[in-house]
Amino acid sequence: MGATDYKSLVNDTFNELAKHTKDHEFKLAPKEVGRVTSVSAGVVKVSGLPNVGYEELLKFPGNLYGIAFSIEEDEIGTILLGEDSDLNAGDLVERTNRVMDVPVGKALLGRVIGPLGQPMDEKGAISYEKRLPIERSATPIMDRSGVSIPLQTGIKVIDALIPIGRGQRELILGDRQTGKTAIALDTIVNQKDKDVICVYCAIGQRASAVAKVVADLKENGAMEYTIVMVTEGNDSPGLQYIAPYAATSIAEYFMQKGKDVLIVYDDLTNHARAYRELSLLLKRPPGREAFPGDIFYIHSRLLERSTHLSDELGGGSLTALPIIETEAQNISAYIPTNLISITDGQIYLSPKQFELGILPAVEVGKSVSRVGGKAQLPAYRAIAGDLKLGFSQFEELETFARFGSHLDEETKSVIEHGKRIREILKQNELQPLSALEQIGVLLALTNGLFDTILLEKMREAEAAVIKSMAALPEAVQKSLYSSKGIEDTGQESILTAAKIALKEFQKAE
Repeated sequence: MGATDYKSLVNDTFNELAKHTKDHEFKLAPKEVGRVTSVSAGVVKVSGLPNVGYEELLKFPGNLYGIAFSIEEDEIGTILLGEDSDLNAGDLVERTNRVMDVPVGKALLGRVIGPLGQPMDEKGAISYEKRLPIERSATPIMDRSGVSIPLQTGIKVIDALIPIGRGQRELILGDRQTGKTAIALDTIVNQKDKDVICVYCAIGQRASAVAKVVADLKENGAMEYTIVMVTEGNDSPGLQYIAPYAATSIAEYFMQKGKDVLIVYDDLTNHARAYRELSLLLKRPPGREAFPGDIFYIHSRLLERSTHLSDELGGGSLTALPIIETEAQNISAYIPTNLISITDGQIYLSPKQFELGILPAVEVGKSVSRVGGKAQLPAYRAIAGDLKLGFSQFEELETFARFGSHLDEETKSVIEHGKRIREILKQNELQPLSALEQIGVLLALTNGLFDTILLEKMREAEAAVIKSMAALPEAVQKSLYSSKGIEDTGQESILTAAKIALKEFQKAE
């Protein structure tokens, strides 16, 4: 090729390139890149990102992500969202210019996912409608409505004495292995056909425990309206930390669509421990029980997102059931007292009652609902007062009776009646009762219809009363859900049906 031909070819090439560039207008996007300076268990120190924002998502080699959490003059303390085994000092780090978000949408119903939105149920890729940031501002007070609609748990002792309303935050606390998760699962199962979407968030749980929860939900047909988010005990503390926030964003998506949503955090003790681990690794000063000073804030900003929206915003609600574990029944420890002050009441589970076989092991004296009475079905109000008074009198007299051999007839009758209250308040796991069945049994109880029945036959007698409720006139059944509550004629119909059902048991005495 001659010099003239070569020069002509070069000119043609540059002209073509110039034309192509003009047509497509190529632009070079600058990337801000830093380097890893040190790696700890779940925490990485990064340098060289001067414009990084607080809680910005950073990308590491191997498709690993982290959150910029502690921004200092020379270094950025980053929480890793995954394993750090392949990460080394000197590795490059990129800014993403976005915060951590999670996929949301109806397609998530029935799925088991991780806090990053990854599928964990072998059902293929997750389809979603959009992504929402995991950290979102709570609904302003002026955009909220009062808690006025009940959220039925299907558990007699809770629905009657410690009622929960839609939009409420009710804490479940107790020692290890006292049935805290069982109460949450019963509540989820009871939402079947009630148009309530449920989100169960497992934080740092054993894989076997989570598998059992999912199996129970499937067996009872509850996975159709439930989303399960899982972090296991061997997951990084960063994943355990973000899990409840990610689950809340998924729940908020449905709430903002006008739906009623129930979210269970199981449990926030593990969440607090994961945050403590991250804080200590980031060299933040420890406070009481070595927890950092802002431990209250991480839970308050999480639970404050649960609310009942005003009608102008669709009227949706988000009800939270946070679970925490106490040690040796110490409810005055740091994390329990924090959460008691944040929530609208608590359900306390007693290990003593659990050992005695009184299940669910709810200790009525230490449990309270600060909102639910206003949201409770009016039909319950006709029986709740007598039930609570009778039970508290029984507990006092039972202790006294152990020291006295001679009791008058009135005291004996109060104790016998109290024993039957305690027996009726027992309930098997995953067997929630409808409001009609509960009110029928409790109305018969407060009117003394069970007092002449032997304790060993109480379960059979209760089952007979429950069965008899299905034959009540439709008008009486509807009155239970009305704003006026049960009228005198309705109460008479229920008591008549209960008396007929209990006849054979009274004769057997």
